[in-house]
Parts: sequence; structure tokens; C-alpha cells
Amino acid sequence: MRLWPRSLLSRLVVIVLVGLLLANALTLSLLLYERISTARSVMLGNLEYDVATSVAILDRLPASERPAWLARIDRGNYRYLLSAGEDGRYPTSWRSKDTARSLEQALGSQYALKINAISGSQEHLQAHLRLHDGAPLTIDITPRPTPIARWLPAVLAAQLLLLLICCWLAVRLAVKPLTRFTRALDALTPSPEPPPVMEESGPTEVQHAVRAFNAMQARIAHHLNSRAQILAAISHDLQTPITRMRLRSEMAADEALRDKLLADLDEMSRLVREGIAYARTQDAPPLTPQRLALHPFIDSLVCDYVDVGKPVTLLRCPPDITLQIDVQALRRILTNLLDNALKFAGKAEIDIVLTPDTQLAIHVLDNGPGIPDEALAAVLEPFYRLETSRNRGTGGTGLGLAIAQQLVSQLGGQLHLSNRPEGGLDVCVLLPR
Repeated sequence: MRLWPRSLLSRLVVIVLVGLLLANALTLSLLLYERISTARSVMLGNLEYDVATSVAILDRLPASERPAWLARIDRGNYRYLLSAGEDGRYPTSWRSKDTARSLEQALGSQYALKINAISGSQEHLQAHLRLHDGAPLTIDITPRPTPIARWLPAVLAAQLLLLLICCWLAVRLAVKPLTRFTRALDALTPSPEPPPVMEESGPTEVQHAVRAFNAMQARIAHHLNSRAQILAAISHDLQTPITRMRLRSEMAADEALRDKLLADLDEMSRLVREGIAYARTQDAPPLTPQRLALHPFIDSLVCDYVDVGKPVTLLRCPPDITLQIDVQALRRILTNLLDNALKFAGKAEIDIVLTPDTQLAIHVLDNGPGIPDEALAAVLEPFYRLETSRNRGTGGTGLGLAIAQQLVSQLGGQLHLSNRPEGGLDVCVLLPR
């Protein structure tokens, strides 16, 4: 099965081509068999008539004149010898047997005929008889296969090439809409107002599939918008009771109880703000890209952290890189990732490189505890927290990475998490250039 191609295009080409080749090979075999059978029947009929006539001529000629006639009656694959010839066994191959039966039918009723095969690399047989005057006569025969025209192999090769081209074109015509459809699905990303997956064109089956996926994408977008609206509404409505609770808590007589209540309210306020921020990123209007010089932007962002005493370091950044991007969205992404790294590792590093496929890879590195491999995908979900490291004591709400991923998706990029071999987390933001 290792030789079996993986792509649908290659598999269909192989199946169709092999089927056509087998069908053509069967047809060609039947035609060649019929042609060879007919040609052999004609040749054997001519052999019977020609040999019978030639032997009759030699039998009626005086012995002195017979040598002069041999050159006249010899043919391309058999000749006459005025000698006893060579001995041997009766021929065993099917071609020699057919020739022997034809000679027996032509001469067996008038002469005592003996036929034997001559050993050698080429098929060869001799028929021995004696003329009426007792002189020996040997018919030396070398059977030949049915001749094939020289142009036939070239025509067969051209036919094979034509079959291959037609199979490839036919299968490609059938698979191309499916390939375009698959690529469109790979590029599909959730958005408030998603465009159609692709135009409803191509074969009927592909049109039905595209129509179904367009409808499904619209339903998914509707559900996402509904969820974001519910989250935004709840988060917004919670601000009023939280404010009243804060005012009442500040009037509490017990100072220790007041501090605990205010701390809980601060945490609730932070959760509400991040919930509103997440809802806004999901239901945000289309981003407005601007021309951005990357190196000064990153350097300024790092300096802002260093100025307030946060250990953020820029490792690498290609010079003279410019992007058409929403600057505020990129700043929010990097701020979330850097805050996350500083919160759980104490320091952060930024490493920016160009990938072989000319994408921009922004790595935010830390030396913290990392994330279990089985939870790398789950931490990108909203409100998901690792209780061992990201609990309420650290102030995590489970929305920082979710907001970053949502913004990266809106920028047309991808967000990947991986654990570093030396320890810590590597958050990679892949952006198109």
C-alpha cells in the first residue's frame, strides 16, 4: 500500500488509466489473435498449394535439370534440398505442428513423408520424401512469426500517451472544484459577517456541498454572535450591582471584612471588563490596516515595559520590515501575551523571524512552568484556566489567550502554543506579509 497514491486526483487517474489500459490490452489481444489466426491459415493454405506444385514440378523434371529449378521454387522461409537432410524427432511446438499437418495434407497421399524438427536456437523443421525415381528430396522450413508493421509500436505508445493525458484532464476536471472547495474550507475562520466559502459553481454535487457549507457557516456566525452578545450583556449589566456592592462595602465597619469584600469586587470587575473585551473582539467591525514599521513598533513596546520595571527583552527583529496591519489589534495581542508571560514566569522575551514561506513569526517566550501538552489547545478557549498554575490567587480569568487568538484570527494569522525543550512556553503568532 506504500505505492498507493494519497491524493484523490492521483488515485482516480491510476484507476481510470489502468481500467482503460486493461480494456485496450484485451481488445488488442483479441485483434492480434484473430489477425495471427487468419494470417496463419492463409500462409498454411499457400504453403500446401505451393509445396504440392513445386514437388510435382521436381518429380516430373529429369534429375539433371532439378538443381537449376531449386532457386526458382525456393521461398523466404522454406527451400528444397536434393539430399536426405537431417534426422530428428517429430516437432512439438504448435507452429511446427501446424506446418507439419499442412505438409501431410498436401503430400501425404502421394509420398511417404517423414517430418522432424532440427535442434537449434531457432525453430526449424525438415520434411523428407522420395520422388518417383527414388531421388531424395528435403523441404527445409523455418517457420516465422506473423510480421508486424514497424509503425505499430509507435502508434501504441502514442495511444498510451493520449490515454494518460485524457485521463488526467478528465479526472482533474472532476476533482478541481473539490480541491478549491477544500482550500476554501481550510481558510475558513469565524467572523461576525463571514463571506461565502466559495462561489456555487462546478458540478451539481459540488454546488450542493458549497451551498450547505455556506448555510452552515452563516449559522455558526449567528451562534457566535449570539454568544458574544449574551456575554457582553451579562458583563455590562453586572457593572451596576458591582458598583453598588462596592459602595456598601466601603461603608462596612469591620475593616478586615471590608478589605476582603473589596478584593473580591476588584476581581469581579476585572472579570467583567475582560468579558466585555472578549465579546467586543468577536463582534468587532472589520479591522482598518495601516502601514507599520515593525522594528520601531516592537522596540517602543519593549521600552514601555522596561520603563515600568518589567523584564521584557527583544532578541531578534528583522530590520526594514513593514506591514499593512491594524496597529491597535497587534498591540493588544502582544500586550496580552507579554502580560501572560510576566504573570506566570516573571520575565518575557520577544523573538521575530521570517519563516521559509515568507510569513512573519512573532515568538513570545518565557521560562515558566509551561502548559501540559494535552491542554495546549484547551487554554485558547475562553474562561479555561489551569488550576495548578493559573488560579484565582494569580488573578487569571482565562480570557487573555482567547482574546489574543480572536484578534490574530481577525488579522488573518494563526496562534500556536508549544512547550520549549529547556522549559517554559513559546507562543507563536504567524502573520501574513
